[in-house]
Amino acid sequence: MAEVCESCPRHCKVDRKKDVGFCNESDTIRIAKVIDNFMWEEPCVTDKNGVCAIFFSGCNLKCDFCQNYEISNGQVGKLYTKEEFISLLEEKEKTNSYFDFVTPTHFSQTLLEILQKYKPKIPIIWNTSGYEDLDMLKKLDKYINIYLIDFKYSSDEIGKKYSKCYDYFSKLQPILKFIDNTKQDVFENGYLKQGIIIRHLVLPGEIENSKKFLDFIKANYSTRIISLMSQFTPTLKSTIKRKLLPIEYKIILSHLDNLGLQNGYLQEFSSADSSFIPKFLD
Repeated sequence: MAEVCESCPRHCKVDRKKDVGFCNESDTIRIAKVIDNFMWEEPCVTDKNGVCAIFFSGCNLKCDFCQNYEISNGQVGKLYTKEEFISLLEEKEKTNSYFDFVTPTHFSQTLLEILQKYKPKIPIIWNTSGYEDLDMLKKLDKYINIYLIDFKYSSDEIGKKYSKCYDYFSKLQPILKFIDNTKQDVFENGYLKQGIIIRHLVLPGEIENSKKFLDFIKANYSTRIISLMSQFTPTLKSTIKRKLLPIEYKIILSHLDNLGLQNGYLQEFSSADSSFIPKFLD
């Protein structure tokens, strides 16, 4: 019988041993880029050796403003067998402080099988869009140390508008609740070793989306680490054609201040530049 994919909420019912899913990838892990000692994640997970950032090819969202669009459509990079991926982990854990799995969700089943065989000696960061399948994440949770969640949208409507996703916010809410219950923040020598960081990118022209995000965090997760980003950079494929305006970011920072949220990071406005986007295609 065919094994249909249930790695993410799309449940696209594809046998990925034979075909590709919505993510445009089979069940064999494909890596677009590996960056050693990557220093551009939040300071509490960077440490002196940085992270080994592993960028997976493909994605279960279709964000029309994706800065990693060269790889998010899939079919870019090197295929890894399970044994080859384990060898990569064994090699890179010697010189990095964390593993940063960037956009891993659509390979959840394969990664689960790998981590059941080999659990790295350094923490794993699950760097995700937040569009996760709850049952799958419950299986993975004991292997994940830190969730770095990109909380994109505060309604299903805006998720449909920009990411071809009809239930983003509906699916995100139980995911956050589950993680909040299972991953208390644990620090060692000032660095996060277990917990959650909730990111949010302020989109040009979508100020209400960001205000509602902050309201939601205040009401439900006010003690958690948040990371507010201003780095939106339009690509050739973006329907949003401009960068964030300084006044837009100031409005969001003012709302943040009014809510009294203080645990987290604010990104400098100068980060809205294509030079901060990794080069995936040589």
